[in-house]
Amino acid sequence: MTKALIIGAPRSGSGKTSVTIGLLRAFARRGIRVRGIKSGPDYIDPGFHHAATGIEGLNLDSWAMQPELVQNLLAGAADGTDLLIIESAMGLFDGISGGEGRTGSAADLSRLLGIPVLLVLDVSGQSQTAAAVAVGFRHYDPAVRMAGVVLNRAGSERHVRLSKAAIEAAGLDVVGAVLRNGELSLPERHLGLVQASEHPAIQNHIDRLADVMETSLDLDHILSLATEIAPQSGSTAAHLPPSGQRIAIASDAAFTFLYPHLGRHWRSVGAELVPFSPLANEAPPNACDACWLPGGYPELFAATLAAADHFRNGLARFAETRPVHGECGGYMVLGEGLEDAEGNRHAMTGLLSHSTSFATRKMNLGYRQAKLLAEGPMGKTGDVIRGHEFHYARVTDAGHDEAFAEIADGTGTPIGRSGGRRGLVTGTFFHAIARVTG
Repeated sequence: MTKALIIGAPRSGSGKTSVTIGLLRAFARRGIRVRGIKSGPDYIDPGFHHAATGIEGLNLDSWAMQPELVQNLLAGAADGTDLLIIESAMGLFDGISGGEGRTGSAADLSRLLGIPVLLVLDVSGQSQTAAAVAVGFRHYDPAVRMAGVVLNRAGSERHVRLSKAAIEAAGLDVVGAVLRNGELSLPERHLGLVQASEHPAIQNHIDRLADVMETSLDLDHILSLATEIAPQSGSTAAHLPPSGQRIAIASDAAFTFLYPHLGRHWRSVGAELVPFSPLANEAPPNACDACWLPGGYPELFAATLAAADHFRNGLARFAETRPVHGECGGYMVLGEGLEDAEGNRHAMTGLLSHSTSFATRKMNLGYRQAKLLAEGPMGKTGDVIRGHEFHYARVTDAGHDEAFAEIADGTGTPIGRSGGRRGLVTGTFFHAIARVTG
């Protein structure tokens, strides 16, 4: 049987990611087959989970995914695995007003799947008061069970004793304490953490995190808190269908954000994913029947992409007879031009007529629900797809293409038409996660 545990916290920045990555490596060192899972729409942390365990990460999202799909993905993740560690996004109960059990919070997953929570408390600037926070979590929602507490960023052993005694007097187990250490933090940039593949010494950093968790936390106690799960197979109807039988996937430092569950499902139903590198001036292979340009950081490589004539010409020829879709960064590359952070404009593929800029940044962040306006790589006209946007670039020229979809936010409030389509080419800032069925 597979066991599972959720790592939660009161807020972002509490140290959940460092604790999770360290625990994943520490348990893997013991020969435990452990997989990391991230709650919510996060394409960065699953890469660190993969780097820590050697097993591909996963996202579970109670807003974007119908409960049956969550069950299906959990069952797949549990297959051949001893332990699943689910890292919460933001605070444990943070989400949107999406209806009962559909807020996008990790607490939804705890209720739906019956998985207990290991609470990471940043105790810097407090001691006994941490017990009040822990007690609040214990009683806020009886259906979300707090299994234990990790004290994080403690200042001294005395600080640990005061905080631990107060929390244990309130009836919660403290499984250990991590002392304050600035070297445990991961590097950041404009979209959050640097990806695992870009970290020059990622394995050494993960080993340091694991060393700290092994010496600071009671791993046997933590393992005992995890609950055995018997996940149901669930329905696969809400999976996003593959756009072709052989899909060319742009894959390099500029195109990185493809959700693991999408690729896994596409392969499971017989599709072949064929990577190619626009940065290496490669065109989508001619033997493929669809092309997908994922999100990423094209603004950091705009000059290289602008000079990649073989890629641009090959993509244009491909698009004459086969579908091409771009998400977020991929959408930016499909446009006429991209302005980098310094204000320099670079010609892109021109397969769509919009232009984008990273020079005057504006954050766009949130869940999105898209109703497709025409049949294409994501589905048929009228199909509804749930996902999210997370980007700082903005459209400086909307162009003259037909819109890709009608977009609403996570609460259903209309935003308007978004993205573009011309011929067999489609693109949008919207990252697709799952379909809405029924």
